[in-house]
Amino acid sequence: MATKPVKKSIQAANFAIEYYAESVKLSRRQRTIVETRLHKLAAGHRDIAGASVAVERIGGDTRYAKYKARLVIYCKPSNVAAIHKSDSINSAVTEALEAVERQVRRQRERFRERSRAARA
Repeated sequence: MATKPVKKSIQAANFAIEYYAESVKLSRRQRTIVETRLHKLAAGHRDIAGASVAVERIGGDTRYAKYKARLVIYCKPSNVAAIHKSDSINSAVTEALEAVERQVRRQRERFRERSRAARA
């Protein structure tokens, strides 16, 4: 029996975080962790406009399930995305969060380096 996808949006700080869960349910604790880390990443910067978190079960029954988490951050100058597959929802979401954080920090550093080079 297939379940209907759930779409929810939470407005916080200066950007919205959209959740999409198919065949699984993100707990309130998991959502809080995602929101906290994304707001820490956005603190002091104006480059993030929003985020999307999608989690789905990609195989196996409940005992041997595999999950895929896709996290997209809408930011300037280009959007950042990460996908991670794992045996647990927490692990998939955490790994995707870490990958996105690394990419955003690298993108910010490259922008700073270009700005410094232009001033020199």
